[in-house]
Amino acid sequence: MMPVSFEFLRGVLGVLGVIFAHLAGRSGAKVRKGKQKISGFYGWVIRAAACVIVVSIRHQLGLLDFAVWVLCAAAFVAGWWDASRARPEENLTHQIFPE
Repeated sequence: MMPVSFEFLRGVLGVLGVIFAHLAGRSGAKVRKGKQKISGFYGWVIRAAACVIVVSIRHQLGLLDFAVWVLCAAAFVAGWWDASRARPEENLTHQIFPE
């Protein structure tokens, strides 16, 4: 069995943290609109924070830590923006009922 390096696991946790931050941003926008309960938002924030904290543990702060933090912040903003913009409803009447 091949050993897995800790740097690889830190990278995986960093990617998961970015994904969770994006989902936290989407959830935050939905909470603000009143479409979702705040507990879902807190769940995504806790997951993202846990991943970011675990990436930073046991090592000195380095480029990976700062990159994960910046990417998490950008993913949060992108998720918020994506969920907050209005999308037009699709009219599928012609596809469902052809003339």
